[in-house]
Amino acid sequence: MADATFEEGREAPLNLGAQEEEDLKVISALVQDSVFPVTEMRWQASRHRFALLINRFRWEDRAAAEKRARAYERVQSLLVVDNVLGVASQGVDRSDKDLVLSLLSLSFEPGDDGAGHLVLTLAGDGAIRLSVEAIDVSLRDVTRPYTAPSGKAPDHGDD
Repeated sequence: MADATFEEGREAPLNLGAQEEEDLKVISALVQDSVFPVTEMRWQASRHRFALLINRFRWEDRAAAEKRARAYERVQSLLVVDNVLGVASQGVDRSDKDLVLSLLSLSFEPGDDGAGHLVLTLAGDGAIRLSVEAIDVSLRDVTRPYTAPSGKAPDHGDD
């Protein structure tokens, strides 16, 4: 009898957390190429929380889609960062309500005693920099998957 494979498991929405840099790398890989309107960013200063409602490419489903010759999928997800002390951005025009941003990666720049900066790198040389007391990031799918509008998997060429 062979062991079960990951692909045979029950498909369920993602609900992940990161409190260390290694965990953050997993979430970064899963949110790569997510897109979101600039209007779906929230900085809740009184709650020390920054949140994005993103349209995430389902990287974890790519091989299964290719194997079954079916469409690639996206899903709406909440990316939430807690323990945020401040937010800064570059290359993001918050007044352009039609602006759609593409998230490339999340990274952490350590400071003193677990504090530091969480950097959300965006396509087109944009970035959002969150000053944080500690890494406290969650990613949770909030809708059912839907067919990716482009019909294609994101492609970065030979980078």
